[in-house]
Amino acid sequence: MAAPDLLFNLRNNFYLGAFQAAINNSDLPNLSPDDAVERDCLVYRSYISLGSYQLVINEIDSSAATPLQAVKLLALYLSSPDSKESTISSLKEWLADPAIGNNPTLRLIAGIIFMHEQDYNEALKHTNAGGTMELNALNVQIFLKMHRSDYAERQLRVMQQVDEDHTLTQLTSAWFNLAVGGSKIQEAYLIFQDFSEKYQMTSLVLNGKAVCCMHMGNFDEAETLLLEALNKANDYFRLCMELHSDYMPWTKQDAKDPETLANLVVSCLHLGKPPSRFLSQLKLSHPDHTLVKRAAAAEEGFDRAVQSVA
Repeated sequence: MAAPDLLFNLRNNFYLGAFQAAINNSDLPNLSPDDAVERDCLVYRSYISLGSYQLVINEIDSSAATPLQAVKLLALYLSSPDSKESTISSLKEWLADPAIGNNPTLRLIAGIIFMHEQDYNEALKHTNAGGTMELNALNVQIFLKMHRSDYAERQLRVMQQVDEDHTLTQLTSAWFNLAVGGSKIQEAYLIFQDFSEKYQMTSLVLNGKAVCCMHMGNFDEAETLLLEALNKANDYFRLCMELHSDYMPWTKQDAKDPETLANLVVSCLHLGKPPSRFLSQLKLSHPDHTLVKRAAAAEEGFDRAVQSVA
């Protein structure tokens, strides 16, 4: 009989965006050394997802295992625009080191960082070999970013052959179905609905359901789901301020989830409601978001057109 997977619930919480729950329920007894490292990686990645970069940077020292050092690189990369260049340089050095360059967590972090850089070919150099469900799921995301749904589908089939019921396989199926569109949207919605019935409702699941609703033209339902997601983000903010106020850079990055705000802007436009409040929040908290850049480009284009006829 196979040994029980002691990290199952922790992984599930992380995959579905229940980051504070992952942190709160991470004190697991009787872990092997390898499982203990994976547990710590998931906990620190949860802190990163909550914006607590400095806690991760402070707590992972130079003696930590390679997977933890990789997670620290991600925190360094995200903590400040000024640190990105040096972090990428360090990352490339580590990837070139034959002793650690093939470490799955290091390759995963490399894929995440190069995806942030929109250097998808470089990301695939390190993720394409797969080896873990997270690497396979990241490959699907990269291929979808590259508008190569054919390659994404092949990678999804690999995941389904390994474990069709795995949370990441189901989540990746939903991403793929949303990208393909058409009749697949309903299938994606059912996956998110199943998650919401089985597990804690999170911003990630609510946004997934909301995007499905928008694709199906149900903007009222989408708005309700997104406002619930925004309330959950505010609850996280208050809790994190109580628990980790020394580390949280909330003056720069507050609890407003960028995808929730962006999706609210879109739903408001389709409902004929003014989106200015949500767009202003997005501009303040995430000025580099794609929607903010597009809005700025549209405003500049409009201003130039007005000046040309003035």
